[in-house]
Amino acid sequence: MTTQAERRRFDGIVVVGAGLAGLSAALSAGPCPVLLVSPAPLGQGCASAWAQGGVAAAVGEDDSPALHADDTLAAGAGLCDPEAVRDLAASAPQVIERLLALGAPFDRDATGRLLQSLEAAHSRPRVARIGGDGAGLKLTEVVMRAVLAAAHVTVLESATLRGLMTGPNGEVRGVVLSRGQRVTEIAARAVILATGGLGGLYAVTTNPPQLQGHGLAVAARAGAKVADAEFVQFHPTALDVGADPAPLLTEALRGEGARLIGRDGSAVMEGVHPLGDLAPRDVVAAAVHTHAHMHGQVFLDARVIGSEFPSRFPGVFEACRRFGLDPRDEPLPVAPAAHYHMGGVHADLHGRTSLANLFAAGECARTGVHGANRLASNALLEAALAGHRAGLLASAASEVPGRIATRGYGLDLPPQALAQLRQGMSRHAGVVRDEAGLNELLGLIARLESGHPDSLSLTAARILAAAALARRESRGAHLRSDGPVAPVHSPLQPKAAA
Repeated sequence: MTTQAERRRFDGIVVVGAGLAGLSAALSAGPCPVLLVSPAPLGQGCASAWAQGGVAAAVGEDDSPALHADDTLAAGAGLCDPEAVRDLAASAPQVIERLLALGAPFDRDATGRLLQSLEAAHSRPRVARIGGDGAGLKLTEVVMRAVLAAAHVTVLESATLRGLMTGPNGEVRGVVLSRGQRVTEIAARAVILATGGLGGLYAVTTNPPQLQGHGLAVAARAGAKVADAEFVQFHPTALDVGADPAPLLTEALRGEGARLIGRDGSAVMEGVHPLGDLAPRDVVAAAVHTHAHMHGQVFLDARVIGSEFPSRFPGVFEACRRFGLDPRDEPLPVAPAAHYHMGGVHADLHGRTSLANLFAAGECARTGVHGANRLASNALLEAALAGHRAGLLASAASEVPGRIATRGYGLDLPPQALAQLRQGMSRHAGVVRDEAGLNELLGLIARLESGHPDSLSLTAARILAAAALARRESRGAHLRSDGPVAPVHSPLQPKAAA
């Protein structure tokens, strides 16, 4: 990018990203001034709004935060931070209360109690939903309305993150943004990255395609610590109709009795795991991938839900109808799709990273609560909690005097090169990986970098591919066909060394 940058100063904090994490951060930071930066018109282009499941929280009479924590640790395959997990589970009921206070219309039964659904790897129903499968969109809208009404927040739409500004000791001092051909360096007291995941690096994803790990890339370029980048969760039931992105079929369908079947009607998950179709996502995704490779197309048979499907799962029903499918009458073709990144910028549940005045929250952060495999519906919970806390903490940051530097501006990857990268990522860093494929992927990335050295997407892809090559074992969502399977770990023991 050769355009001369304009430099401005903002007397407050900059939040980059306007999903649930970014909106929560912006709201809680008041009365400190906040510049909320969205790469698209507010409410568009964020994965939070596409989330169908809900918010996991132990608010039922037969549930407890300890049980929620146990399920999270078990799903994480020995790589969760137990302290962070217990904090997340203990804080979940308060997150629900805070969202209710903002007007979140969680589904309730006839007595007024929150309805909670069962999702994979949960030991009991604990997922609070909205409109059956519309939690992400409704929660984003509720918090967005509060943000737009907040006097301390200024919204900057259609602005793209290009880099971070740093001080002489490596502390973060601001952001570099672009709008069209105009580049602006904005100095600020602190920066919160809430830029989402990297599903857009894959040819088959349930995420908005523009989410390509740019927050991870700019943080790494500035020297921030990154962790667990190899762990990408592939949702096992994306609608396999050739759409980009692939429509998501919520896990709650299997909680209501839907089953994965082969062409001949055989049960795909039979004998694979004691929990069958409600096994952890890494197990189900691997089983669907393997069955499809060996026997052909896998289907989700949700006919058991019957005539109530349109009212209970309106979003899924409409997506199916767009492609001429009726889930009431026929099984739905499915395939695994890149869905959620467990790794990212190393941070805690208050958003603190390894760099002073840089915070990260939501999917771009690795807080230790997901480990090698995220428990269903913990994502919106983590985004709301960590975003809220990061806003509170960042708002207390004070201005740091001294010289400010930038490390160059990251650029987008041209469409043809991006298509090559996405195909390579799905082929070699998908559900199943091996050394030869990952080396081939790194070679492709190197060739693309020779022509596009400033690409943030290539930086993120290289971080992921290199981490996947370095971890030879299979663990959680990282499945190596050429390496040993990680030993079974008690979820209550300290995490194993990488």
